[in-house]
Amino acid sequence: MSYLTESLKIEILMIIEYGDRARTQCEVVHLFRETHPDLPPLNQGTISKIEAQYREMGHVRKVPSKRQAVVDDDTKLNLLLALEENPITPARQLARDMRWIPLSTSFTMRGHKP
Repeated sequence: MSYLTESLKIEILMIIEYGDRARTQCEVVHLFRETHPDLPPLNQGTISKIEAQYREMGHVRKVPSKRQAVVDDDTKLNLLLALEENPITPARQLARDMRWIPLSTSFTMRGHKP
């Protein structure tokens, strides 16, 4: 979907709701392929994501991705102490106990292997 510019996404939205009736995703894919044969083919999932983003946010601009959570040193220390007490505790369990994001737990533990 990265090859789709903002104007192409707007065009897809216009194809969806052109005239008095809304088109199905299959019809949109077919019409888009006819209009832009030089572009890679779209699938229904891409159409669905564009439509959902427009309905949720009111625009189709590129949304910046979420960054990794910033973790302070005290929280890292608490995590390492919990691992020292029970080294076989899964990262998800530690994250749940500390009310923390599991992915951040994995990244923090990765740098401190025993």
